[in-house]
Amino acid sequence: MTKQSIVVRPGKPYPQGATWDGQGVNFALFSEHAEKVELCLFDASGRRETDRIEMREQTDLVWHCYLPEAKPGLLYGYRVYGPYLPQQGHRFNPNKLLLDPHAKAAVGKLRWSEAHFGYKIGAKQEDLSFDWRDNALAMPKCQVIDPAFDWEDDRPPDTDWNDTIIYELHVKGFTALHPGIPESLRGTYSGLASAPAIEHLKRLGVTAVELMPVHCFVDDHHLLQKGLRNYWGYNTLGFFVPDRRYAATNDAVKEFKTMVKTLHRAGLEVILDVVYNHTAEGNHLGPTLSLRGIDNAAYYRLTQDNLRFCMDYTGCGNTLNMMQPRVLQLIMDSLRYWVQEMHVDGFRFDLAAALARELHDVDRLGAFFDIIHQDPVLSRVKLIAEPWDLGEGGYQVGNFPVGWTEWNAKYRDAVRAYWKGEGGLIGDLAYRLTGSSDLYAHNGRRPYASINFVTAHDGFTLHDLVSYEQKHNQANGEKNQDGHDHNLSWNCGIEGPTEKPDILALRARQKRNFMATLFLSQGVPMLLSGDEMGRSQQGNNNAYCQDNEINWLDWNLNQEDKELLAFVRHMIHLRKEHPVFHRRSFFQEQRLRGKNKNIMWFNPDGLEMGDAEWNQGFARCLGMYLAGDTIGEVDRRGSPVGDDDFILMLNASSDEIPFTLPSFRPHGRWLLAVDTSIPPEISINRRYARGSAYPLQGRSLVLLRQPRMED
Repeated sequence: MTKQSIVVRPGKPYPQGATWDGQGVNFALFSEHAEKVELCLFDASGRRETDRIEMREQTDLVWHCYLPEAKPGLLYGYRVYGPYLPQQGHRFNPNKLLLDPHAKAAVGKLRWSEAHFGYKIGAKQEDLSFDWRDNALAMPKCQVIDPAFDWEDDRPPDTDWNDTIIYELHVKGFTALHPGIPESLRGTYSGLASAPAIEHLKRLGVTAVELMPVHCFVDDHHLLQKGLRNYWGYNTLGFFVPDRRYAATNDAVKEFKTMVKTLHRAGLEVILDVVYNHTAEGNHLGPTLSLRGIDNAAYYRLTQDNLRFCMDYTGCGNTLNMMQPRVLQLIMDSLRYWVQEMHVDGFRFDLAAALARELHDVDRLGAFFDIIHQDPVLSRVKLIAEPWDLGEGGYQVGNFPVGWTEWNAKYRDAVRAYWKGEGGLIGDLAYRLTGSSDLYAHNGRRPYASINFVTAHDGFTLHDLVSYEQKHNQANGEKNQDGHDHNLSWNCGIEGPTEKPDILALRARQKRNFMATLFLSQGVPMLLSGDEMGRSQQGNNNAYCQDNEINWLDWNLNQEDKELLAFVRHMIHLRKEHPVFHRRSFFQEQRLRGKNKNIMWFNPDGLEMGDAEWNQGFARCLGMYLAGDTIGEVDRRGSPVGDDDFILMLNASSDEIPFTLPSFRPHGRWLLAVDTSIPPEISINRRYARGSAYPLQGRSLVLLRQPRMED
């Protein structure tokens, strides 16, 4: 290290982070309790510290300076001085190089060593001890960026919520094995933006990709010791940094922007799965990498009776302190950056209930939601909550404010339990099919507040949902103790792989049942990447640490996989063609014209359901009639929205049930649109007269259509 040899000016406290203005770089870092802050500069290799600059200016608790000779590409980090008093919440240790929370890029990998911990590993006093070792050589370095980028004519697709179909994917897993993508691009942002990847998404018919975490994250030390990695990425270290592990080039920022621009040109929105509830620094025994060393007491929620310990509402060791204005600012700055500079279209918030906690309780009108609601940038993008955390009272499905959508776990559970064959669920199922008005209608929200899903990254894939009743997580190295035990799965008679034709046929039918139900339900459907073509995780329902073929999509499809893919495409396109399946309003909100109703429920005798029938514990069959001429909505041009009539029949029992077909048009005949018990090509042009009995097979779903033109 050399002595300070460059020009230093006072600079400004805002914006935080390292900001290049064309002539130099402004550095700004918030720390309420720090006594001194040093900016450390490194050579291009990141191994040699070239300058250490004391930041003498402090404005509103933000330390700052300006280097007129600095340029993009410069590598840096911080050392922050202050008291090391864990009992009072302070864990300052200037021997630890720290990452800037507002850094836009980072170079190098975190190489785990005991030097990353502020205390001496193995000491009798544990974290009350102090470690004097320097960790700089094993730390990634922040990098100053040039934000310039030619977005050309990029415009967000701006897909209406009720027209949205989400595809949840992992950047690496989606492209890692794709034979049509050059090897150098597989597993990267560029690979996702390649022609073969986009072709699959477009042919499938989805409108948005929801990317699992791409913020810079850390591979847990205990996983690396077992030869595993944090594949999912819910271990954030940098809220502004696109992770370089998914970059095919040396400039992850520009590569990410190019990906977004390319997906937008294809009409696809980009939604980020973001983790603002906790960081990679873990609990009080975790490493000192960034926020802990900058100001532990300000950035993290600490237990009131002993400030040594972190409040853990996330199950990951710590929880960000949403009661600290500068922490709120950090998150809001990050969100705006990804919208304004990276052009993303929305966010899915991991464990969002943790962000709503003021004091201890979950407050749905907390400061975080108030700020977003009035923000001119963020209030206009798609906002999706995972509406729970692991703390007391953390399950908040249905309780988020207007403007938010939610992962609807009650939809998942109801649909899984119904098709598993459990009786007495037709009332709950009816709510889920129609947008879950019992959860969302009471506070002015719409059906699209419900993000409907049967499977997600956390849990079984669709194929495993119908192939396994027990989790098989031995590959995770935790003696199969990790992951959920309550999966509501059914193996159709045999656990795991089988060659028996009858079992395979039943599993294929069950997969079609789930997919048809998903895309014919009101709300916003979310499809897990690979479910459309039978991806299996070999029964692993917690594959967070499997960066291998367990998670990567296998694009070599057998005949069954190809048939499932064709079926899912058919269901998505059917949904998109018919507005009756993606309404903007709940059914009961519409005024009925004369005696016509926009929705009716039927029993197998073709009669409207009575109150007593909804409560029958053995009932497993249900019919839902949707009237296309009473939707009561208008399109973007103000024209009335109309559609054909449909009847949806579901039979989760094992027996065939003759279902009498109602009709409200004197000369109308029903056309078969979907029957999950037969191949789609067989059902073309089949017609059924009103009053006739349709042979509704056991464990099957049927959709019939009555065109309006037949009136």
